[in-house]
Amino acid sequence: MAAPRVAVVGGGLAGLAAAMELKDAGCRVELFERSRLLGGRASSFEMDGHVVDNGQHVYLACCTEFVRFVERAGMGDALHLQDRFDVVAYRKGGPGHPEPVEGRLRAANIPAPLHLLLSFASYKHLSFAGKLQIARALATLMLNPRSARDEMSFDVWLKRHGQGRETIRSFWEPFMVPALNAPLDRMNAAEAAFVISTAFLRDSHAARFGYSTVPLAGIMERAASRLDAVHRPSVVNSMQASPEGVVLRSGDEELRFDAVVLAVPPRALARLLGDPAAFGVPPLEGYEPFAIMDVHLWFEGPQLPFDFAAILESPVQWVFQKGPGYLCCSLSAADALVAKPTGDMVARAWEEILRALPGLAQARLLRGAATRVPEGTYLPAPGTVRPKAATSLANVTVAGAWTDTGWPDTMESAVRSGTAAANELMKGLNIERMRPEGPLAHV
Repeated sequence: MAAPRVAVVGGGLAGLAAAMELKDAGCRVELFERSRLLGGRASSFEMDGHVVDNGQHVYLACCTEFVRFVERAGMGDALHLQDRFDVVAYRKGGPGHPEPVEGRLRAANIPAPLHLLLSFASYKHLSFAGKLQIARALATLMLNPRSARDEMSFDVWLKRHGQGRETIRSFWEPFMVPALNAPLDRMNAAEAAFVISTAFLRDSHAARFGYSTVPLAGIMERAASRLDAVHRPSVVNSMQASPEGVVLRSGDEELRFDAVVLAVPPRALARLLGDPAAFGVPPLEGYEPFAIMDVHLWFEGPQLPFDFAAILESPVQWVFQKGPGYLCCSLSAADALVAKPTGDMVARAWEEILRALPGLAQARLLRGAATRVPEGTYLPAPGTVRPKAATSLANVTVAGAWTDTGWPDTMESAVRSGTAAANELMKGLNIERMRPEGPLAHV
């Protein structure tokens, strides 16, 4: 019996995860990506002679499926993960506190949620009253997680539970805005509670930060190299599907497959389906994109004593030391800044860095650049039903970090969605799942 021919539309993390699962199950898999780059919102490209990611992507130790994806692509050695949660945060110098202040949170080797207790007690960016406010909020999330509901913003939840301006600006904003790439007043309270519980309250090792030590595009290319064909840049203009098969139109070609995974953003999915309701897919209009922006700074000066650090009360929420004389400044929920000229953003980011990091007082900026992802994440409006992987046709499934994976729109959610879409397709095609135990060789 011939191997089923499966198309995967979309070469981001979700599409690549689905494609690898299907290939391992014995399918003939062809990937279609509209860009020349793979990885979607987690890719890389060359700029000013440097290969840079289109956003500084980090993962946490609890992101087990993302780690498995990288390992199966044969790139596990490219991932760096902290031994324990350890974050340094700087408050900029300014009126009232002319000198920058450094604070640190480091997990102890004891069970959660006590693992941060000692470090939290000495955290310099919060008063004793502020620490008590946060302790009460975390206790509420442990004892009554349903108090954070889907229809409520996290900002409303925080204020209902006694969180003052100090705690919001010195703790909740620097950690939660980058985690969900949305302002607190637009952030889904239930999703915020999920992140906090999963990362900090259940497992003392879950919140460890990790990142790729190589450009993300290298990981994506390695994953795609295992497939039967990769078409790029190739736009799929339309799809016709029936239980007998799927026809994709790309340019002037009509391509026939047994099944398809549609791993594309909400609007593109609506266009390909034509009538989402006919496929049993809920309405796709209720998703708001939020931008992510990175400012890259190359300078002449000393090496800094950290790999990455948070900056409080700044549009630059996090700064990563990518190499000697190279900083990547991460700006989440950056819709108000993403359209500003690169020169203005480079100057502003450098000013923020100098105010926060006194060790660079004598440093000289050599050049700067900016990367922008206008649709960095998709936030569902209150009441929006996120689609699951299955549709009403057994040979058509959907994937994407924004779909219903149980996780917010993250790299982990993307991989989980791709795996779920592949599993649903295998079920529909009566294919036995063959999941390898360890990393797969590069072929």
